[in-house]
Amino acid sequence: MPPEMDALKQQLEYRKRLTDKINEIHSADNLGTILLTIKDSIAALFDAERITIYLADGKRNMLVSKVMSGSEVKQIAVPISDSSLSGYCALTGTAINIKDAYDPHELKMTGSNLKFDVSWDKKTGFRTRQVLCVPMHFQKTLIGVVQIINHETGTPFSDTDITYAMELATSLSIAIHNIYRLSVTSKVVRQQSRYNYLLDKNIIDDKVLEKATLHADTARIGMDTVLMREFGVSREDLARNLSLYFGTEFVGYEPAAPPLEDELLRRVKPERLVKEWWVPFKIENGILHIIMDDPTDLARHDMIKFIYPEYKRISCIGAFREDIRSYIDLFYHHGAGGATSGSINDLISKLDDSDEPEVEIESRKVSEQDSVIVQLVNKIIMDAVQNKVSDIHIEPYPGKEDVIVRMRVDGRCKVYQRIPYKYKAAIPSRIKIMCGLDISERRKPQDGKIDFKKFGPLDVELRVATVPTAGQLEDVVMRVLASGESALPFDKLGLTRRNSRELLACINQPYGLVLVVGPTGSGKTTTLHSAISVINTPETKIWTAEDPVEITQRGLRQVQVHPRIGFTFAAALRSFLRADPDVIMVGEMRDRETAEIGVESSLTGHLVFSTLHTNSAPETITRLLDMELDPFNFSDAILCILAQRLARRLCACKVEYRPTGKEIEDLIQEYGTDAFRRTGIEPTDIRLYRAVGCPVCGDSGYKGRLGLHELLLGTDPMKVLIKRKSEIEAIRRQAMADGMTTLKQDGILKCFQGLTDLKEVRKVCIK
Repeated sequence: MPPEMDALKQQLEYRKRLTDKINEIHSADNLGTILLTIKDSIAALFDAERITIYLADGKRNMLVSKVMSGSEVKQIAVPISDSSLSGYCALTGTAINIKDAYDPHELKMTGSNLKFDVSWDKKTGFRTRQVLCVPMHFQKTLIGVVQIINHETGTPFSDTDITYAMELATSLSIAIHNIYRLSVTSKVVRQQSRYNYLLDKNIIDDKVLEKATLHADTARIGMDTVLMREFGVSREDLARNLSLYFGTEFVGYEPAAPPLEDELLRRVKPERLVKEWWVPFKIENGILHIIMDDPTDLARHDMIKFIYPEYKRISCIGAFREDIRSYIDLFYHHGAGGATSGSINDLISKLDDSDEPEVEIESRKVSEQDSVIVQLVNKIIMDAVQNKVSDIHIEPYPGKEDVIVRMRVDGRCKVYQRIPYKYKAAIPSRIKIMCGLDISERRKPQDGKIDFKKFGPLDVELRVATVPTAGQLEDVVMRVLASGESALPFDKLGLTRRNSRELLACINQPYGLVLVVGPTGSGKTTTLHSAISVINTPETKIWTAEDPVEITQRGLRQVQVHPRIGFTFAAALRSFLRADPDVIMVGEMRDRETAEIGVESSLTGHLVFSTLHTNSAPETITRLLDMELDPFNFSDAILCILAQRLARRLCACKVEYRPTGKEIEDLIQEYGTDAFRRTGIEPTDIRLYRAVGCPVCGDSGYKGRLGLHELLLGTDPMKVLIKRKSEIEAIRRQAMADGMTTLKQDGILKCFQGLTDLKEVRKVCIK
C-alpha cells in the first residue's frame, strides 16, 4: 500500500476514534460520566502518557483539576494567569504546544512570563516533557482547559493532534454547559415538590422558584429565607408549607419558652448547634423534642441519638434557621430574655415607618426599656461580640440616607446593617444613655464606657466615642473590650526563634524596662499579658494599672485607672511603689510624668512593663527622648522594645504558587539584599501563598490575624547611642546590627511560611 494511502487510512481511523469519543461525551447524562469517560481513554486517543482536565472557577479566577491521570496528587489548582502553561492557555484562549517543558527559552518564546512548575514532577516522580494545552469555551465563556502530556513516541504533538484536541475541547465545552444548564433545571424540579403548597395556592409560581434557585444568596442563607426576603412569601405560609412537606409540627420562636436542663445543654456547644441548625427544645412525657431546619435528615437523627442515648424516643420538629438561632441564644443565655432575639432585620421591620420623628421626642423614647431602638442597639452589640468584632461604627448621613452600621473584623471594616434614616438621632442617643453621656450635647465629642451586663446578658464592656459630623449629626464608635479574657500562651504569639529567645531573657531580668509599641488595636496589651504570664508565679508580686482591665490573670493585682477623678497611670504607679511590687505593668506611657516614674521604678529594682503608641522600635527611643526623659537614666533602664502590627492570617483554603524571577528579585530588594543573604534562604526555594476564599472565611481568603514583630535590644552600643541622643537612622542601623529584623522583614518571612501574604504585609508595614 502506498505511503499516502497508509497515512490516509490512519487519519480515517483517528477520525473515527475521535467521533466515537465525541458521541460518548454527548450521550452522557451528568458531568461525572463525561469526565470518567475522558479519564479512561483520552490519553490513548492522542498516544499520550497523561491527561488533565481543568474546569474554570471564575469567582476565584482559578483552574481546578477535575480529571488527572495518575494517583500521586489528588487535585491541582492554578491561577488563570500568564505564568503557568494551563493558566496561559486559559488567559489567552489559544492552544499552546510545548516540545520541552524544561526548556526556559522555548517557554519565553511562547509567553514572556511563562514558567513550568517543576514541583509537581518532584512530588509525583513523573517527568513532564511535551505539553499540549487547549482551551474549552462555550460562546464567550471559559469552561476550562484540556492538558495532554508526553507523546509516547517522544516527539512533539503534531498539527493534527492540535486540530483534533480542539474539536474534542469544543464538544466537551458544549456538553459541560448543557449538563450544567440541565442541573439547574432539575434543581428547580426538585424544589417544586418541596414547595407544592405554595405552588398550589398560587402564592408563587415556577418562575419565582427558578429565580430563587439561582439567587446569589440562596447558597449562603437558604432558599426559605430568600423566598421570604426577596419574593414576599409570609412566614406563616412558608411554615405551613414546610410542615406539610416534612410531615411534622413546625414551630416559631417563643421568648417565654421554659428553660432546658443544664445537663442537656452541656453536652453540645452552641457553636456546633448554630453550624448544624438544631437545638434541644423540650422534654415531654419522657420524649426529647428537637427542633431543626430539616426534620427528615436521618444522619442528624443518628447523631442526636448518640448524644442523648438515654432517650428512647426523640421527636424532631421543624423550624426556621433564625428561630433556631434565637432558641440557642435563649437557652444558652446569649439573648436578653428574648428582648433582643430574632434577626436584626426582624427588629428593623418593627421600627415605626411613619414620617421622620422629631429629634427631641425620639431621644426621649430611647430610655424606654421596651423600645425597639433599645432592642436594636442591644442586638447590634450582641452580634458584634458573637462575631469577634473589635469596633462598631454607627454612621448617620445628612438627608434621607440610611444610617450605616459597620463592624471591624480582623482589622477590616464591613457593612453590617443599614437602618432607616429616621433613627439617625435615636441610636446615638440610646448609646449615650447607656454610658451616661449628655444626650443634649451634640456639638462636641464625648467619651464614655458601657458595662453591657447592666443592659443584656453578656459580661462585656465597650469604650464609646461620639464625634460630631456634618449635618448636626453624631458618629459613634464603640470598641468591644472582651472583659475577663485569659492571657494568650507565650508560644502562641508568633514570635520568631530569635525574638522569642531574647524577649524571654529580658522578662526574666530582676529589673529594667520592657516596652511594647504599636498603633491602637495592634495587640500590645495581649502581648504584655502573655509575657507577664511567663513570670506570674506565687513568689512574684505583680501590680498592673490598666484602662480598662481587659485580660485577667489569677495572681495579678489589677487596677482600673479613673483619670476623671485624678487616679491616672502616674498616680497608680506611685501607689504601687508603696505596695511592695516585684513587677509593675502600666497600661500606657501617655505623658512625661508616667514615663519618668516608670524609668525611675525600673532603676530601683523593679521590672516594669508598658506600652506606647509609636510606629517602630527605633522611633520609640526618639519619642521618649523628645518627652525630655533623662537619656542616661533611660539608657540604663531599657531592656528591650518590641514593636508589632497585626496582619490578616491566610485561611486554610490558600493556594501555593511559585513567584517569578522578577518577583523574587523585588522581594529580596524589599527585604534588603545583605540581610536576605544572611537568612540562608535559597531564592529558588521560595514559595508564596495566595488568598482564595471559602465558606469558612466568608470568601475573603483570610481568617484571624497574626503578629509581625521587631525587637530592639538595649545592648551596650545601643545605650551609647541613646545617651548621645543619636538620629533615628543610627539607632535603626545599630538595632539591625544587634540582630533585629524589621516589621516588614518579619512579615516577609511569615509569607514564606504561608501564614500571610505580601499584600497584607505591605498594608501594615512601610519599612
